[in-house]
Amino acid sequence: MTLRPVLLNIKGLDDSAVGRFWAEALGWGVSSEEPGVTNVGRGGFDWRDPVGVCVDVVTVPEPKTTVKNRMHLDLATTSAAHQAELVARLRALGATPAHVGQGDVPWTVLADPEGNEFCVLEPREIYRDTGPIARVVVDCADPRAMARFWGEAVDWALHEVTDDHAVLRSAKGVGPYLEFLRNGVKTVPDRVHLDLLRYPSDDQEAEVARLRALGATDLDLGQGDVPWRCLADPEGHEFCVLARS
Repeated sequence: MTLRPVLLNIKGLDDSAVGRFWAEALGWGVSSEEPGVTNVGRGGFDWRDPVGVCVDVVTVPEPKTTVKNRMHLDLATTSAAHQAELVARLRALGATPAHVGQGDVPWTVLADPEGNEFCVLEPREIYRDTGPIARVVVDCADPRAMARFWGEAVDWALHEVTDDHAVLRSAKGVGPYLEFLRNGVKTVPDRVHLDLLRYPSDDQEAEVARLRALGATDLDLGQGDVPWRCLADPEGHEFCVLARS
């Protein structure tokens, strides 16, 4: 039994506008199977049989607070010229400079049109085969504890763990890395979270029970009677276990 990260779920006041921004940013397409949800993915992407991680933008009534998101995307570039071109293009699409205490760093910190922070990285050899998303970064208090939980929760391989960060990636060596970075404790609800999916031969409720045994807790967000299950990891980061239907 195990699970795969398949979607990065971003809450927004206007799912269509935020979805269009991220589609342009990543060079992917957009679709929508229901009102209030915009899907952003590569051509032919099927979230039930994914390669890598794609994006869902879901409409919510609450705007983002001024508190930095606990989860964000880092975008990959292949050269200094590509980095500069991508930053300029994203600014033209509505991104704005963001200041999160980064100081003098070689990457560029921006926010999407609704204030969700992300980074455009300088070229790094390790991210040359990830696609446009180099890594999904999660702020946490204890990277080693996150490595223990998420290393058991999903089928991604643990690449590195220290007191300051933990890094996982699909065992198939495709798509982005998932990094837990020591950076304080959670104080506000998550604006961005991961959605996980079971394999066809596994049982959703058995997977949820396994996660609870690892330290996850049930989460009531007012979701009502839905086919997915909302949980939180041991540090309170929200995530969902999707149904396959």
